Amino acid sequence: MQEVREWTAAAVRFVKRRRDPVVVQTLRSTAAATVSYVIAVRLSPEAAPLTAPLTALLVVQVTLYSTLTTGVRRVNAVVTGVIVAILFSLLVGLTWWSLGLLILASLLVGRLVRVDEFVPEVAISAMLVLGVTAHGDLAWARIVETLIGAIVGMAFNLLLAPPVWVEEAGESIGELARRMRQLMLRIGEEAAGRPPSERATERLYEARRLDHDISEVDADLRQAEDSLRLNPRVREGLLHRVVLRTGLDTLEICTVVLRVLARSLTDLTKEREPERLFEPETGAVFEQLLSEVADAVVSYSVLVTTSVSTSAESAEERLTSELRQAGATRDKLAQLLLEDVRRSPRQWQLYGAVLTEINRILDEMDTEHRSRRLLEELDRHTREQRERRPRLTRLLDRLRASKRPRRKRRDASRRSP
Repeated sequence: MQEVREWTAAAVRFVKRRRDPVVVQTLRSTAAATVSYVIAVRLSPEAAPLTAPLTALLVVQVTLYSTLTTGVRRVNAVVTGVIVAILFSLLVGLTWWSLGLLILASLLVGRLVRVDEFVPEVAISAMLVLGVTAHGDLAWARIVETLIGAIVGMAFNLLLAPPVWVEEAGESIGELARRMRQLMLRIGEEAAGRPPSERATERLYEARRLDHDISEVDADLRQAEDSLRLNPRVREGLLHRVVLRTGLDTLEICTVVLRVLARSLTDLTKEREPERLFEPETGAVFEQLLSEVADAVVSYSVLVTTSVSTSAESAEERLTSELRQAGATRDKLAQLLLEDVRRSPRQWQLYGAVLTEINRILDEMDTEHRSRRLLEELDRHTREQRERRPRLTRLLDRLRASKRPRRKRRDASRRSP
């Protein structure tokens, strides 16, 4: 049994490594460079056409969207650098002064052809090509090799679409929600007793460190968004992107509010020390409320990362139930806090701040608020796309309009006896 577990764990680790972005990029770049070299050997007059695999390595990207958006500029940069190197190889040899002139000319030409962030690659490609181009008679073969490498690199990503990184982004979002849950549980447990001010300050620092986790999740989500764009494997890519992005935005807001809540509890602890933070019954209800809110945060992360409609419906029902229960507990806590303030009104501002911050977290995760936000984001993306490509939008509208009468005639013919 132990051996089976070890084999299973090894298989899981292998699959994860195989889907790792670095591993995937390495394998794809190696394959594209090898294929381009095999083709160049047959088409180029040179015995070792190394420019083709070099170009393929520069062109291949991790995601299809980045390949299509940056590939053209990168190919332009590589081809420009190769042409500049060919001209230099025909006129002068490789010396220290010709290398300096080559770099200067490549950088200037790169600005002229508008390759944007790939201007340095013009000079890099020129230096590499000049270093392997020793004879002027064979210099023009480098153009053929460059085109082969560029075409293979682009075709490799078009025909073999890169993986979709939604699962990895979903795992990052789920891990962030679980960290938030653990922090809420610790805050609630300590607030129900007599926490020293040092312990409350530690929880505040812990809440602040969640900002670093947000930045890491955002990087994973950006990669997932790129992998969804223009990917033939994905249907309704825009909807997936909007769901993930709005979900992370909501968790980010909840993280900020949780940090403010930790700050309010820290100030309240310092004000009431050495007394209890809350009355015994109030502290127990506060701990219960934070536990319910923490469970709702995890359920919310499950909802935004679930792609199957049936699973999403069950996740939404569970979240709605947990928010309803948390709302009832919040009302009970509000009544108890009101009674405590009437007995001791000195810290009424901090008590009110604690209740307001919990209300904000519950409101951000509300299902109606989420649906409204999704519709607003979808409308915004659609409007921006129409404004960015008006001609394409008009063409698509005409195609849809021409299909409607055909569908109506087809439906009418089916209904007719």
